[in-house]
Amino acid sequence: MRSAMRTIRNASVAALLLGAAPFEGSAQAQTPAQPATAKPPSRAQQLMGDIAPKMAELTDNVLFGDIWERPGLAKRDRSLITVAALIALNRPEQLRSHIALARTNGVKEEEIVEAITQLAFYAGWPNAITAIGVARDVFKQK
Repeated sequence: MRSAMRTIRNASVAALLLGAAPFEGSAQAQTPAQPATAKPPSRAQQLMGDIAPKMAELTDNVLFGDIWERPGLAKRDRSLITVAALIALNRPEQLRSHIALARTNGVKEEEIVEAITQLAFYAGWPNAITAIGVARDVFKQK
């Protein structure tokens, strides 16, 4: 049972991080007609499983099943680190879902804005301006 709950949680985190609403097979969208024991396809499987099944498998099993579950850092800290990396790399599409996840993991909006301000001087002003726009959009979706 614990393994099944972990799989569902990892799939839900994957959906959020990959920038989409919960997928049709998730626990949030499960219908009574669907058996509870059926393993729904993860968001990674839905997004890339048809063309890059190994990448989807690595996303599910290594990134969300291992890295995000390691005990060395709290999920809140992992989220803040990931947000910072995505700002520095200027990856607004992935940043959108990670800002939402950071909020879920306890990072306050003010802290996200402060991180963006700090990064303006280390990752570049244009990257920070892009990140502010993304953060504004995510914050509006409360």
